[in-house]
Amino acid sequence: MAKEKKQAEKNFEALLKRLEEVLDSLEHGELPLEQALAAFEEGVGLVRACHGKLDEVERRVELLLKDDTGRFFTRPFPEEEGEG
Repeated sequence: MAKEKKQAEKNFEALLKRLEEVLDSLEHGELPLEQALAAFEEGVGLVRACHGKLDEVERRVELLLKDDTGRFFTRPFPEEEGEG
């Protein structure tokens, strides 16, 4: 659990880069079973951390709009159907 929290603190790009490295090592199939399992577990944690970062950013995104009088205002980014 502490490992997942530490990963969540990293920036998205670093998480994604590490995930790509883990996937590359798994795709080559040269790891012993125990190392492959550990890499898979790490990859799952990285995917969760990346997803969490994306969710966090999506909540912060707002659309900048202009009303009929030319004044700008903001509103939350619309949720896609099926989410939530």
